[in-house]
Amino acid sequence: MNDSSKMEAKDIMKVELEVLKREHRDLDEAIAALHETHRADPLRVRRLKKQKLALKDRISRIEDQLTPDIIA
Repeated sequence: MNDSSKMEAKDIMKVELEVLKREHRDLDEAIAALHETHRADPLRVRRLKKQKLALKDRISRIEDQLTPDIIA
């Protein structure tokens, strides 16, 4: 794999990371909005929180791939 394809892969991962972060924020706002209604469906809230956690895991994996390992 040459340097240009590595850069392209990193750029793609950065864009995907931003999209996932935006989705995570959107889910957070949706959950907050449901709580404000005071009659939120607990099952729906639980599902949204589960989706949010899955996004957080994907975000963490991508961030780990983008951050070089530093040996101290």
